[in-house]
Amino acid sequence: MIPKLIIVVLLLAIVVSLFSGLTFLLRDSSQSRRTVWALTIRVGLSVTLVLFLLLSLYMGWIKPHGIGH
Repeated sequence: MIPKLIIVVLLLAIVVSLFSGLTFLLRDSSQSRRTVWALTIRVGLSVTLVLFLLLSLYMGWIKPHGIGH
């Protein structure tokens, strides 16, 4: 249950970072670095999520399954 919760939290954090980057892009001046920072955080969270998924599969915490099984 905890690995699935971590995956959901990471996904939500990625979405929040994406929308904050969009907000900064639309509202800030061209000299502001907040958009770049928000998107950098999003990329870092995405890499963390992929690595956590690989670790979870390796450790057997989550198991892949086909559709309809």
